[in-house]
Formats: sequence, structure tokens, C-alpha cells
Amino acid sequence: MPVAQTWTRMKRSWELYVIVLLPVLYLIIFKYIPMFGVSIAFKDYNVVKGIWGSPWAGFKHFETLFHSPNFPLLIKNTLIISFYALIAGFPVPIILALALNEVRTGFFKRSVQMITYAPHFVSTVVMVSIIILMLSPHVGVVARLFSFFGMTNTNFMGEPGLFKSIYVWSGVWQEMGYGSIIYIAALSSVDPALYEAARMDGASRFKKIIHIDLPTLIPITVILLILSLGSIMGVGFEKIFLMQNPLNVSTSEVISTYVYKVGLLGANFSFSSAVGLFNSVINLILLVVVNFIARRLSDNSLW
Repeated sequence: MPVAQTWTRMKRSWELYVIVLLPVLYLIIFKYIPMFGVSIAFKDYNVVKGIWGSPWAGFKHFETLFHSPNFPLLIKNTLIISFYALIAGFPVPIILALALNEVRTGFFKRSVQMITYAPHFVSTVVMVSIIILMLSPHVGVVARLFSFFGMTNTNFMGEPGLFKSIYVWSGVWQEMGYGSIIYIAALSSVDPALYEAARMDGASRFKKIIHIDLPTLIPITVILLILSLGSIMGVGFEKIFLMQNPLNVSTSEVISTYVYKVGLLGANFSFSSAVGLFNSVINLILLVVVNFIARRLSDNSLW
């Protein structure tokens, strides 16, 4: 298309380009320009000398990470928590959306939606405080129930083997309602004639879910699964750090908390950047590989 025609079309729809301009500027300013700072992962960064004045260090900080005695534990904990959260949390919003789609009572449906959506809007600090108070071995609700039934009380937050389950299932409870919104929206696009035809054929509710609802959800499910697997190394920092204590650190120490303690608190910015870059590269590779597999196995992929 000639340049003159392109400019003419852009002038004719200039309002749309203005709307798009703000998100594009946001991406450039806060996402692309800061990528320049990744170079300090390959330098012995000094705050006084700045990025340009700091001497090059090559892959020294990456070697420090790989040879660290904590590296295998960090990778293990990060992957276990990530896959545990994915396996436990990914199907729950789908099941909730399918169940709500079958509910015909408007008041009950709205009540369930409000109750399941609400935890998402509770801040992480408040959520962790609730978890710690409920599981407190002295005054917690769970401790009171154990005592009432004559069971031995347990310090749940101090048990390394229980940390992953507490972290994952509290996250499932907090996010399942909000995560189901996109699936409910997809189910709302199903042609009612399909349900009518299935009803005329004598199909049960279960069969309608299997043959109508699930095929409708497959495209969006594949996309969300690709995105989830593409961020498998990006376990959230805030919640894990708030739930972490000296008793459960053997199973709760992940890459993000290690970077904070060693890199940021120790002012070793080059090392923390190297770990962050390593994390991002692994996530990118996983995203590309999973997207390639999804494209080969189905017609749905990110690109």
C-alpha cells in the first residue's frame, strides 16, 4: 500500500491511534527501555561508576549461581511449587465455570460468584496474615478444632513438608473465582440452539458438558496453559516471602526470594540481574517450546 494512502487512513482514524499510543508508550518506557539494564548481569556493577563505567565481568555471576550449593535446591523448590500450583489450580476455575454455567437460579449463581471472586481482591499481606492466624498452633481456628477433637496440635507453618500445600491450596482458593471469569465468558458465547438440539436428543447435563461446553473451552484453555507453562519459573515473591520462616526455609526458598536476600539486600545488583536474566531466558524457552507443541497437536497457539 502506498505511503500516502497509509497516512490518509491513519488521519481518518486518528482517534484509534491515540488510544493505542498510551499502551505502546507504557510498554516502551517501562518494559523495553529498562531492558538496557540487563547488561549489568555481565558487569561488576558499581553504583558510583554507573552502568557504562563498571567493568565487564563476562559470565562470572552466572557461574557463581550455577556453582552455588543452593542452586539445585532453588531450582527444585521453584519447579515443584510451580508445577504443583499449575496442576492443582489450573482445572479448578474450569470446573467452577462449568458448574456455574449449569446453575439456573440467578440469586444462588450471583452469590457463589461474589463469594468466590472476593478473595482475589484481598491483598497478599492480609491473605498471608489470615493464613498464619488460622494455622497458629496456639490461637488458630485449626488448632482449636484439633484440640476439640482430641488430636495432636501441629505447627503447620513450621513444617517444611506442609509449606507447598499451604501455599498452593490457599492460592487456589484465592484465585479460582477470578480465574473462572474468562471461561464463563467463553461459555456465554455458545449458541443456545446447540443446547436445545442436545436436549431434544435426550443428552444429559454431563453429556452436554462433554460435547458442547468443553470443546468451546479448548481454545482459551490451550492459550492460558501455554502462558502458565511459559512462566513456570516465575513463582511469586511476595506471598512466599511473607509465609517463609527459619523452620520451613528448606522447602520455601525459591529463586525470587534468593535473589532478594543475596542480590538486593547484599547490594550485589549484578548477581541479582544475572539470576533474573537466567529466569527470563528459561521462561522464554519454555514458552516457545510449549507453543510449538500446542501448534503441532492442535490448531490453537499464541502464534
